[in-house]
Amino acid sequence: MVDESKFDVKFNLWALIVPRQICKAATRILDGYLLDKPRVKPITEDPASEKNRYVILSERIHTQADLCDVPQQKLEELRKLCQIEVIPYSLTLGYSYWGAGHVAHLNITEELLPYKDIIAKVIYDKNYPRIKTVVNKVGSITNEFRVPKFEVLAGESDMATEVRQYGARFKLDYGLVYWNSRLEHEHMRIVSLFQAGETICDMFAGIGPFAVPAALKGCTVYGNDLNPDSIRYLKINAEINKVGNRVFAYNMDAREFISHLMTVPTLKKNDSCRTPPNASDGSSRTSNGGVNDENSEVAKVKVNSSISAAKSPAEYCQEDNGAVGSDSSGGTKRGTSKRLRTFDPPAVKPWEHVDHVIMNLPASALQFLDAFKGRIQKKYWKGLLPWIHCYCFIRASETEEYIISEAESRLGAKMLDPVFHRVRDVAPNKAMFCLSFRLPEEACVSEEVAQAAV
Repeated sequence: MVDESKFDVKFNLWALIVPRQICKAATRILDGYLLDKPRVKPITEDPASEKNRYVILSERIHTQADLCDVPQQKLEELRKLCQIEVIPYSLTLGYSYWGAGHVAHLNITEELLPYKDIIAKVIYDKNYPRIKTVVNKVGSITNEFRVPKFEVLAGESDMATEVRQYGARFKLDYGLVYWNSRLEHEHMRIVSLFQAGETICDMFAGIGPFAVPAALKGCTVYGNDLNPDSIRYLKINAEINKVGNRVFAYNMDAREFISHLMTVPTLKKNDSCRTPPNASDGSSRTSNGGVNDENSEVAKVKVNSSISAAKSPAEYCQEDNGAVGSDSSGGTKRGTSKRLRTFDPPAVKPWEHVDHVIMNLPASALQFLDAFKGRIQKKYWKGLLPWIHCYCFIRASETEEYIISEAESRLGAKMLDPVFHRVRDVAPNKAMFCLSFRLPEEACVSEEVAQAAV
């Protein structure tokens, strides 16, 4: 009989007791200093009073009541809302904590590798049928699509699974795409910055952990990824979350993607709008929605043309969005009297305005900042320039000032008031950060009206 308590990991943390009604404000103020663990909410009930809540602080905060690790400015802002009371908080992550869907994803250290099969068997035997596959990451990520290599240690070889994050469902295949459950809070932190009706550009969208929640919030999302399997799953996930009419999926190099979105289409006489040049070049084209090769619920998902990169937003000005869809056999889907969900084309096109750009490729996203040079045409742009959320790694030997200098070198312009958010530690001397800033005008605006090819 296995003693499951031997697998427990205990965290000795600190928590603030705050009135229930200011929880949202408190989490906003303390952004970056809250507990960041997948599937563990940083706010929990106060067992002593239903009027209060515990706001759990990050494990990086080791001090007591003075909270000297939290900037004084944030503490003063919080003190204006309530009296701060700090208490110790103990969190235990148990035997069944780790995993994604039916797949238990391990990253076994070198000293434990001789026991990997025993470890996998224990996890499999004690968690079946919830866990059907146990895999271990092998080697470093070196392929073009940043997909880790895994060895199956126990159970089925099928690594296609489904996970849930904050109300959204995501289908994925660990062997084909990148997924990291530890970024759940970061996904929600970024999406919390968005407002309904805004336009979001996701340059490295993956299967949609930013794109789908943003669309659920009422945003229009342009999502791109170089990995065709990621785009296939992005389309699937948009559909199963019923936001296929808000997500436009592209399978391009990230620089080409930005160039494509920001290109103003050439209008012909009597045309209300036209497709930007090369709209289908590099797009993710699949027959019958591109999902008929799946022997699961995925096979039943019809990928709506509204999320195909083969069509840009400009084309929807001329489409009958109430048209009836066809199934893979050529028949009418759900009867001839059933109209598909209607979609009003975005009022603002991406060459006219984008509110936020997400660049979640920390190993190299900084190198892609030059994609914006001269891309925005001042004559057509409306409103403020977008916020850029660029992810990067910072090693112990590097500084934030060094990262800023690298970013400004790529942009060819100075950034105004850049903000760093520490996402998580990925190694003893290496951390993942998000650098957010408003795109500088001198870095991207072109006075010339570029001529788009017909």
